[in-house]
Formats: sequence, structure tokens, C-alpha cells
Amino acid sequence: MEPPKGFWATLWCFLCFLPLFLGLLILGIVKGTLLCPFVCLIVTLGNSAIILGLWPAHAVWTYYCIARTKQLGPVLKLILAVGVSIILVLWPLAGIFGSILIGAGYGFLAPIMATFDAVGGGKANNLIHCFLDGTWSTIKGSFTVVRDFKDVCFHSYFSIMDDLRLHDPPNREPYEIRLRDIPGACMIGLLGIMVDMPIITLIAICKSPCMLFKGWNRLFHDLIGREGPFLETACVPFAGLAILLWPLAVTSAVAASIISSFFLGAYAAVITYQETSVKMGIAYIISSLSMFDEYSNDELGMRQGSCFPRHRYRKNESLHASSFTRPASFQRGSQDGKNPPSHATSFKNGILELKPLKLLDHLFSECKHHGETLVAQGVIQYEDIKESQSSKGGRSRIINIGLPAYSILQALLFSAKANSDGLVLSDNTEITTENRPKDKIFGWFFDPLMILKEQIKAQDFSEEEEQYLSKLVLLLGDSRRINNLDNQSPPLDQRKRAEINAFARRLQGITKSLSRYPTARRRFDDLVQSLSDDLEMKLGSTQSANKAQMQYVRSGIVRIFSQRSFKMSKITKNSRRSTIG
Repeated sequence: MEPPKGFWATLWCFLCFLPLFLGLLILGIVKGTLLCPFVCLIVTLGNSAIILGLWPAHAVWTYYCIARTKQLGPVLKLILAVGVSIILVLWPLAGIFGSILIGAGYGFLAPIMATFDAVGGGKANNLIHCFLDGTWSTIKGSFTVVRDFKDVCFHSYFSIMDDLRLHDPPNREPYEIRLRDIPGACMIGLLGIMVDMPIITLIAICKSPCMLFKGWNRLFHDLIGREGPFLETACVPFAGLAILLWPLAVTSAVAASIISSFFLGAYAAVITYQETSVKMGIAYIISSLSMFDEYSNDELGMRQGSCFPRHRYRKNESLHASSFTRPASFQRGSQDGKNPPSHATSFKNGILELKPLKLLDHLFSECKHHGETLVAQGVIQYEDIKESQSSKGGRSRIINIGLPAYSILQALLFSAKANSDGLVLSDNTEITTENRPKDKIFGWFFDPLMILKEQIKAQDFSEEEEQYLSKLVLLLGDSRRINNLDNQSPPLDQRKRAEINAFARRLQGITKSLSRYPTARRRFDDLVQSLSDDLEMKLGSTQSANKAQMQYVRSGIVRIFSQRSFKMSKITKNSRRSTIG
């Protein structure tokens, strides 16, 4: 009897896979149910201790930085202090409640995902991994969540406040607020909330069935044809879980739309204030409905356009790029009515592309590679690493800011020489605007780097200028080494030197912003510890070699003196014999 082929073979595979999927799901739910209370307790207690412990310091330092900053005018400082008071009162309650939700969600979902990953990861003894994976790793992950939260509340917060306190205003004029425009802006903002929230909520609820059934239709179609997320066997469990959890994703999308409608409507106050026009604020309220409706139609593959009118709400559109402009992919597909995603795309590869933390890991691996080279060359010294670990002194910038900026610069120089449209990494992976992570925060770092790369390509630096720029980016936090570097720099005119210094400061500014990214501080600490271990190993081998050399020299000196003493004693004995004779 011949085995089934075609549709019947696919259906048979699905029926065989279904008991396995349900078994893994039940096992994951059991593990998640058992671990969820412990993980939630760890995250809640840890984050609550950080929030309550740092709250007095946050309150005092926030008011101090607002009072001391030169970037804000007196009226704006007063209004900002009132607004900050409300945030400081609500912060402990919101932080603790959010920690409970995050701990419960992570403790329940992480074991489920680890259980499915144990089957599709190509591991030996899959049965043992199904029971063990996601247990201890979830517990350790909960401590990592607390540590990253501590880094954000301590390192990132104080870094941002130091920038506010120490930096001068861009145009030497502090930012000030026009009091006469505040009442009208507040009224229009309140009107925007009252109009946008109910209408956007109604739009989201009405379109949620379309999102639910279209998503299910696409997933089941790919399941039957083994396409899209079901193209790779390793991703089949995750795709099956996606079918099961798709209603939860639709519900989350509706909830996100309702929450975002508040801020979308309140932004009318900003438009009214910036344009000094109540008419422009009302035009924005109507246009925001059109933009939301049109964008949701594009996302769901529905008829393009909107039933709401779209008015001009900026006096000069060129100076203000709208945050709600339609993506280029939708604009290109305007003739077809919809632009469905390719069925040949691997679900696994798509997940990797959408993880900015993977690229952050690659950045720190590059930092380690370049750091080991610079340590071997003696550019990074033992004092730099120790001061970076203790967070004291100006040299800590060389490790915390200079080394990542140096690594990014090497990638920019390599990409510019390769005439790449994006950023080429050391493993020849090219990050472009098409395949980069769609994370909005990642775009804040990626887009300025692309501008810097084009500027570097236009400057066409010589090899000596590139070396000078690399060392300047690395050592910009140490004034003594910068003076020595200027004395050893190639002959440059004043304009060229100013351009190179501007490149270095801009790149260090981007890297400093990157250091505030969640999980970045933990990776910095691991990088510094790795460099410290390598340097201590190097110094230890050097000291052992010096010690052996000193012992050899010391033994040689002892041997020489012993030979001299032997010769002197022999001469003395001979002279005595000759005298007696």
C-alpha cells in the first residue's frame, strides 16, 4: 500500500502533530502555573525594593536638576516641577502594579515557550528537555529582569538627568513656554481626547473580527500548504501556538488602540501650541481619525483610504514630518489594493530579524574583540578597566562610551568602503532599512548612524585621518591622552580637524544614548569583566615571566659571587702557603 501523498499526506502529518502540540501545550501550562507565583514574587519584590529605595533620591535629584538646568526658562521650570510632582506620586503605584503584571506574564509564558523550543531546537534527549527547559532558566531570567530594571532606574535615569543639568541650550537660549497659549491648547487637547477615544475605540472594535478571521485564515492556509510560518519544522510548534493565541493578539491590538487613542487625541494640544492656532488643532483632531483609519486598513489589507476627511494641520508641512505617514511598502502597493507578505518568508528568520537585542549582542561581541586588541596594544590600560568597574574618574568613559563608539566606527568605515546601503557587520551581515528590526527605538540609533556613514563616505578620509578619528573616538573622555594624541596627529588644517572632532562627539553621543537602552548596562558589565580577566591574565603572565627572569638573574648573581669568593679563597690559601714556605 502506497503512503498518502499531497493533501492527504499533509492532513495526516497535521493529525499526528496535533496530539504532540496539545501535550506540549499542557506541559508548558503546568510548568507556567507552578513557576508563575515564584517568578512574580521575585520580580515584584525586587522591583518594588528598587522603586521605593530610589524614590527619595529620584525626587530630590529631579527637582535639583530642573532647578539647575540652563536649558529651561523659569516659567517652564515651574510648570515642569508641578507635572513632575504628579509623576513622582503615581510612580510607585504604577511601577509596583506593572511589576506584578510583568512578573506574572513572564513567569507563565516563558516556560511555555521554552517547552516548545525544546522540541524544535535540535537538542538531544528532547523528552528530558521538555520537562527541564524553562524551569531554572525562568527563575534566573526573573533576577535578570530585576537587574535590568535596576540599571534603568539607576544608570539610565542619572545619565539622562546629568545631560539635562550640564548641557547648554542648543541656540544659547533656554526653552520657554508661552503662557497665553496654554489655556487654548489644553482645551483643544481635552476636545481631542473626547473625540478620538470613543471613535478610535469603535473603529478598533469593528475591525477586530476582520483581523481575527483574516489572521486565522492566513495561518491555516500556511498550515495546509506548509508555507510561511510552517515552512520550517522547528517553527511548527510556535506557529501552532500562534494559531491558538491569535485571539489574545487581537485583543491586545484593540487594547493598544484604545490606549494610544488617548495620546493621539491629547497631541492636539501640542499642535495647537506649536502652530499658535486653534483651527489647526481642530483640523488635527479630524485628520487623526483619518490617519488611524487609513493605517489600520493598510495593516489589515482592506480597501485603502478612509471615510474621514484629512485636513492640513501644519502651516509648514516640510518642517514637521508626520509620525503617521504611510510606510513605503504600502505606498508601493497602492496600485494593487493590497500587498500581502511573501509566503516564502521563513518564520524563524523573521523572528531573528525583529530582535534588536541580537544586534546589541553582536555589538558587544565586537567591543570584546576590539577591546582585546586594544588591551594587547596597550591603548586600553589597567587603570581604565578598574575605574570603569568602580564608576569613578573620567577614564571610565573610555570603556563605557569610547570602546562601543570605536567598534561602531569600524563598522561604519568598513560599510562606507564597501559602498553598502546599510551597515555591514564583521560576519558580513548587512543591516539595511528593509531588514533592520522594526523597533522604533532601534530606528532612533540606526538612522543617525546611516547619516554618519554617508557623511564619512563623502569626506573620503585618508588612512591617517581614519586612525586619528578612531583614536579620538576612543579617548575623547581623557583630556591628557587627547593632548598627547593632538601632538601626534597628522598635519590637518583647522577645518578638517573640526570636522573630525564633530564626528567623534556625535558618535559618542549616539553611543551614550545606546548605553541607556535596557539590558545595555548588564552587557557593559560583562564586557568590562571579560576585559579585566584578559588583562589580569596578561599582567599575570608578564609578572610570572619577570619573576622567573629575576630569579634567574638573582641565581646568576649568586653564582658569580660564589665563584668570586671561591677564587678569592683559593688565592688566599696559596698566598698563605707561599708565606709559610
